[in-house]
Amino acid sequence: MIAAVAAPLGVVSLGIAVVAVIALVTVLVLLGRQRAQVRQANELVEISRELRHRYDALQSVTKEGVLVQSLGGHVLDISERAAAILGVDASTSVGLRVANLPMVLVNEQGLAMNPAAVLGHSGLPARGGQESELVGVALPGALGTPPRMVQVSSQLVPGADGESAAVLTTLVDVTGRREVEAALTRSEMQFRVAMENAPIGMALVDLDWRIVEANAAFAELLGTSVGALRGYLMEDLSTPEERAAERLEVDRLLGGGQHRFSLEKRYQRADDHLVWVVLDTALVRTPAGDPDHFVVQVRDSTESRLQAEMLTHRAMHDPLTGLANRTLLQEVLQSVLEQPGVVDRVAVLACDLDGFKEINDRYGHAAGDEVLVHVAGVLRAATARRGTVSRLGGDEFVVVVQDPDGPRAVFEVATAIHAALHEPVRVARRRLTVAASIGIALASPDLIEGGAPSLLAAADAALYRAKGAGRGRTEVYEPSMEQATTAGVHRELIAAIEHDQLVVHYQPIVDLTDLQVVGYEALVRWQHPHRGLLLPGAFLSSIQEAGLSVPLGQLVATQVVDFVAHTSDQTRWVSVNVSADQLGDGEFATTLLAEISRHRVAPGRIVVELTESSLVASGTRIRHELTQLSAAGVPILLDDFGTGVSPLSYLRDLPVAGVKLDMSFTSGIPEDPTAGRVARALGALARELAMVTIAEGIENEQQADYLHRNGWRYGQGWLFGGAQPGESIP
Repeated sequence: MIAAVAAPLGVVSLGIAVVAVIALVTVLVLLGRQRAQVRQANELVEISRELRHRYDALQSVTKEGVLVQSLGGHVLDISERAAAILGVDASTSVGLRVANLPMVLVNEQGLAMNPAAVLGHSGLPARGGQESELVGVALPGALGTPPRMVQVSSQLVPGADGESAAVLTTLVDVTGRREVEAALTRSEMQFRVAMENAPIGMALVDLDWRIVEANAAFAELLGTSVGALRGYLMEDLSTPEERAAERLEVDRLLGGGQHRFSLEKRYQRADDHLVWVVLDTALVRTPAGDPDHFVVQVRDSTESRLQAEMLTHRAMHDPLTGLANRTLLQEVLQSVLEQPGVVDRVAVLACDLDGFKEINDRYGHAAGDEVLVHVAGVLRAATARRGTVSRLGGDEFVVVVQDPDGPRAVFEVATAIHAALHEPVRVARRRLTVAASIGIALASPDLIEGGAPSLLAAADAALYRAKGAGRGRTEVYEPSMEQATTAGVHRELIAAIEHDQLVVHYQPIVDLTDLQVVGYEALVRWQHPHRGLLLPGAFLSSIQEAGLSVPLGQLVATQVVDFVAHTSDQTRWVSVNVSADQLGDGEFATTLLAEISRHRVAPGRIVVELTESSLVASGTRIRHELTQLSAAGVPILLDDFGTGVSPLSYLRDLPVAGVKLDMSFTSGIPEDPTAGRVARALGALARELAMVTIAEGIENEQQADYLHRNGWRYGQGWLFGGAQPGESIP
């Protein structure tokens, strides 16, 4: 019984145990699952934290702002960058509706926009999608500040169930980029406007030296259109002989040898005419330093080139006749002489007109100019392209003859000149006769060795001999003529000054009341060692040509002051002739005043006679020196009174103490009534101005008496004696 009862109880206990085990296992399984879920949840939380950390880190470095909002329009999250772009506070914006955020959005035209519409999900596709829009964010309180331009992109973010759960909006501040783009656009527009309206030609050229773009000025310069220039090779615009030089400069530019280049060259227009241009080219490189394109400017230099050539021509040619001048002549002759085999192929012909001064004096300079132009034509025709014809100045011409047979050719030229000048020159209604003296120098080894100056001096020596022998002659240079050359005369004059060969003679000046001598005029003479005593007419012009006027004036001043200081009659005075070219540098005035001081000569005993008064202008250095002399007690007389351009103005402007009547008026008295009336009027004028009056050139008593009766106090001339050496005067 017990056994029977025990068996069922065992079964029950086993069942309970099994149930308990199963329950325990179930509990353990459930606990395991729970632990796994907790662990998974913790892992998800950790992952979420890591993702958030990465998200925040990403937002801190990105330039894009992120705004997350619910489908209902509430802000779920906003990055600091997005808050800064929109001008809101990130911490207080979460949970607010987007429409309630404190911001103002405008479109590109400046009109207000609905933030919810701009940042919301209306209009977006149901499945994701992305729309981009440019809006302006006007910050509150920033009146007058332009809106910040923001690129807005929104898209729907799906949830776990595949349905849309939120709206993700990215915001990019493009204000700076827009400003840069606007600046670039503005710069490009300004460059294009400047290029299109530039007054000089401009073009953009690719690396193949082909025109990409050109402006209207460039097209107009070349006589074509802008469209026709596009794609045209720059080098094809040049003349063939100039292309190699241009290509060389371009290659140097591309090779880095230079940054820009400039060339003056010729371009061929569409009408085949050539124009001179200045081509300025610069190479534009990429930011990496690689060549990108060329910018060229083309300036029309035709006019400036012609002006330069004209100025050069003027500098090398005589303005009256158009012949070569002295500078060009010497260059031509020197270059010819430097060529091999010039002996018997080159000759120089010097030509000087006879009687030309008389034509100028009688008919005026205008008539003289017409004669010079005529003679220039004669010389051109006579030379017949066998050399260079030049005018050195005045009536002096030189021809450089170049011919295989130089001696024969130069004599043919000389003969043709004489023959052509036999015909009178027509000037207005007059027929004027003019002849020429000619000197010829043939190129010899000795003359060639001295160069162009030697050959010209030889021709001048032959000319000097021809003029001395008579009119209309031709002489050929020979060594014996050396002393007769202008250069030789100049050397003689320098030696004459150094060796005291220039001496002073004194012509008396008398008081016309009692004919007593009151003073003298100092007149220079040349005591030539071979030619005897020479009067001023034989050498004064050479003195001026040699530039010896100032040394001569100093020499005369020294001799005159010494003479005055040692004369027995201390009441007489001496006048010294001074020309305008002896004044101006202070040397004459300084020497004269120093000598007066050294010899202690009383004021008024040395008088200066101003000659060539037409060369003096008030306010010049000459006037200053005359004033200085007058203030030091040296009276100034105006010589040749009654002649010149405007002598009356000198009485007003210069410190003049007296006047000397020109002998041309004295010589007409008494036969010429007009000369007498002029002398009387000039005397009255001088007396009215309280000036000393001296009449020169008196040769007879009638002249002396007439002048004295008409107000001239002092007289000078052959009637009262000629000039004498100082030692002959008591």
